[in-house]
Amino acid sequence: MNHTTPNFRTPMALAVVLALTACAATIDDGGLEQRTSMAIGREVGTFTLSDRSEESGGRINYVARTKDGAVYKCYLYSPSGFQRAMTFGMTPNSDALCTRFGTSGAAAPVPSGTCNALLKAAGRC
Repeated sequence: MNHTTPNFRTPMALAVVLALTACAATIDDGGLEQRTSMAIGREVGTFTLSDRSEESGGRINYVARTKDGAVYKCYLYSPSGFQRAMTFGMTPNSDALCTRFGTSGAAAPVPSGTCNALLKAAGRC
């Protein structure tokens, strides 16, 4: 190898790593659990999160399973490192949105006494 020829491998590898990490969501597991806790009305530690996947645009899909067997399919939006940098850290993570699912995979019915006009219109009670 000629020592006068610049080595482009190291800067190129660094650029690739920075580009890939800039696309990843910025929310950590603790933030995900806290937002899920508020969405499903359960204390942190009484459920587990699994099946996490990230879509382009910052959407994170995942499943929350409670210790008593309830299953919730959830998502939230988290800005990428690049989005945070471009807004000087002012782009927040969204709240989690969760829907309870039954064991058959269909949305679970709403418990009696908690039905409102929107749930009735959606055929959930």
